Amino acid sequence: MSTLDEIKKVRHEKIALLEQYGMQPFPARVPRDLSLDDMVHHFDAHLAQGNEQSITGRVMAIRGQGAINFVILQEGNVRFQVVFKKDTLDSALFELFTQAVDIGDTLSVTGTPFVTKRGENSLLVSAWVMASKSLAPLPEKWHGLQDTDERYRKRYLDILMNEELYILFQKKAAFWSEMRSFLTERGFQEVETPTLEVTTGGAEANPFKTHHKDFDLDVYLRISVGELWQKRLLAAGIPQTFEIGRAYRNEGSSPDHLQEFTNMEFYMAYADYRDGMQLVTELYRTLAQRVFGTTSFTTRGHSFDLADTWQEIDYRDEVLRQTGIDIITASSDDMEQKLRELGVTYQGTTRERLIDTLWKYCRKSISGPAFVMHHPKIVSPLSKTTMHNPELTERFQVILAGSEVGNGFSELNDPREQRERFEIQQALIAAGDEEAMMPEWEFVEMLEHGMPPACGFGVGERFFAFLVDKPIREVQMFPLMKPREGEWW
Repeated sequence: MSTLDEIKKVRHEKIALLEQYGMQPFPARVPRDLSLDDMVHHFDAHLAQGNEQSITGRVMAIRGQGAINFVILQEGNVRFQVVFKKDTLDSALFELFTQAVDIGDTLSVTGTPFVTKRGENSLLVSAWVMASKSLAPLPEKWHGLQDTDERYRKRYLDILMNEELYILFQKKAAFWSEMRSFLTERGFQEVETPTLEVTTGGAEANPFKTHHKDFDLDVYLRISVGELWQKRLLAAGIPQTFEIGRAYRNEGSSPDHLQEFTNMEFYMAYADYRDGMQLVTELYRTLAQRVFGTTSFTTRGHSFDLADTWQEIDYRDEVLRQTGIDIITASSDDMEQKLRELGVTYQGTTRERLIDTLWKYCRKSISGPAFVMHHPKIVSPLSKTTMHNPELTERFQVILAGSEVGNGFSELNDPREQRERFEIQQALIAAGDEEAMMPEWEFVEMLEHGMPPACGFGVGERFFAFLVDKPIREVQMFPLMKPREGEWW
């Protein structure tokens, strides 16, 4: 029998002890007057009142023996000491505690607040019940879960044992809450749009495909957070919208990319990309200050301060400066040759993919904060063309630490040009480009009815990952894991 099997066997025997006493090991409800947080942060008030209170928590440590035991309970990232004394607790209940309670159990304890001789705020226990008996032991206190695969599979233990991780997810919740507050304070209406689509729109990415049985129809998980739907709402007369939700891309993983992630997209009528850049600068600075209390960060080997003046970088000029390639006039052969010279691995030989790969090489040296602007039309099928050059668009991307951390543009609202752009994308798909954007002809029909000039912008949890300098997989509570060998589910 393995050590774990032996532990479980003993704990099953302890369940029998609880049941013999008449105590349920997994009750539906237990006494709880206060959260542990309330007890800790308002201890003086509870001490002054002198009333018995019931609190709950997971047992994280037990010390002492004989007639007194000191127990540390944990709830969230709050810990508090409770004291079991034989002379203040029913003797049978005291013995049951010593025989049936383990580290990892969750208890409800009732007692009176007091301060120990060593000056520790505590609760003197007069009664207790089991809230949930643990059958498997917790990880070793000081080392926790060390294996990354195990940490992600048992995230509940990872968060329980790692206060830093618990705080990180609190900050992530605050990040999205402050994002929502920022936009609603400025008159944006939160909306919900479909996650299943007949055609994927709003980005260039390889989608997940599934089948709708009732309609007998192949559909796709969305790759953007409702871009083409939110623009329909602009046409409906809703002037400012946003959505925070999940997006899905059937592509490779990296420290900055996952197949499932949370994004925010907003759209505002009667605004252009310059208006968007101004709002985004304010948004990023506000989020950083409200959530982290600073605008200065070091991540991915780069340092930047969001309070600084944001540099404006022309896409075409920057590629020319770094590589000598003019992406508008150079041939595809020229671009391939340059990528080989630079030692850059690339996939796809369409002009769109080659231009994009050259840019991704160039952006790595930019710490930011910066806006890269005026992307070529071929890589921006939904962006409005610039007035100064019909080959470029009124598009901007946020660059931080050598990566794109936000994307926006003046929205193309000319149905004639949008149809032409979609036809180009359709030709790219026919040529084998898996990331080209699927045409959405009903969207063109909407534009024919008239959509006001607008700016749209999207940013995802990659931005949060950059601010905490963690891989994006680390900032997801439950990243997707391949089943272990032999697991059928």
